[in-house]
Amino acid sequence: MAAGRDLDGRIAQGWGGTAPNGVHLNVILARRGTPTAAAMITAFTAPSPGYTPILACLGRDQPSYETLYPPTILVNKVAATDERQETLLAGAVQVGVARAVLDAVAVGHLEADQETTVLVSVYLDPAAESEPAVLEAARHAAGQAIAEAVEGRPPEAVQRHIDDRDEVTHPYYGRLRRQ
Repeated sequence: MAAGRDLDGRIAQGWGGTAPNGVHLNVILARRGTPTAAAMITAFTAPSPGYTPILACLGRDQPSYETLYPPTILVNKVAATDERQETLLAGAVQVGVARAVLDAVAVGHLEADQETTVLVSVYLDPAAESEPAVLEAARHAAGQAIAEAVEGRPPEAVQRHIDDRDEVTHPYYGRLRRQ
C-alpha cells in the first residue's frame, strides 16, 4: 500500500464544488484485519432509515456491476429524504468518489487490492440538483482527502493553525448568534 507505508487509520477531509452542489467528505483508510477495518464493516452492516451504506461499484448496468478496488464504502452524513438525493448519492457521488479512488491508485497513493479499504462519509446538501457538478465536486473532495490521508498536511499548514489557534473558526461557529 502506497510505497509500503502503513496507512491504516489515516483520516482526512475534503471539499469540492460550491453550494448547493458541493460535497464535503471524510476519508478513512484501513487494512484488512485491523480494528479500523472492523469498524468500517460495522458501519457498512448497520444501515438505518435514510442512511444506507454503499459498496462502490462500477458498470453501465446492474448485470455488469463490478466492485471498485480498493473496496470503498460510502455513508451519507445527512439522511436521504427523497429520490433525487438518493439518486445523487448512489449516482453522481458514487461515480465521483470511484474516479477519485482510481486516480489515487493511478498515482500510487493506494493499492487496488482487497487488503485496503476506503470509507467515505459524505455530506451532500439536500438542495443539490446538478449531477455533473456533484460528480466533479465528489471527485475533487475525495481526491483531496485521499491525498491528505496518504501524504499528511504540509508542516507549514499545521504550524499556521498552531500559530493562529486563537483565531481559528468554522462557518458554523456563530450561526446561533446570527439567527
